[in-house]
Amino acid sequence: MRRLIKRILTTGLPAARLSAISPPQEETGAPATFRSAVGGAIAVRHVDAGSCNACELEILAADNIYYNLARLGVHFVASPRHADVLLVTGPVSRHMVTAVRDAYDAMPAPKLVLAFGDCAAGCGIHVSNYATVGRVADVIPVDIVLSGCPPTPLVLVEAMRRLAGKK
Repeated sequence: MRRLIKRILTTGLPAARLSAISPPQEETGAPATFRSAVGGAIAVRHVDAGSCNACELEILAADNIYYNLARLGVHFVASPRHADVLLVTGPVSRHMVTAVRDAYDAMPAPKLVLAFGDCAAGCGIHVSNYATVGRVADVIPVDIVLSGCPPTPLVLVEAMRRLAGKK
């Protein structure tokens, strides 16, 4: 038991190592109006547009106690009317086009759309599938793309840290 407690105390928090990570992403950066409007706290609405759920597992992992998105002021909300960021996973299936557009339209300004994963960014392996209409950018405007299949939780934590303006 003592060894376990000693290891916990000497390991430290993973948040201390986040600044050394440069995730593979294309980021336009959060505009100053967005940062001032959210005031350091970010409300995220997640929409699964037809993914295989691998990205959802990584999002849940980023929100657990190990990666601790809440320390950055990031929390997930049930309604797009309360959201600052729309987090979309998966290629947009034909049945989810209306739901994605409605969620985007219901969000108050300023709003950002984050495409999470290769499927959301460019359809991944579903590029020639009859059930999909394409990537998220084909349906709504995308501000930030986090690539990976699936992206790691640290990629999401780092993106949210940058959006919140935390160092």
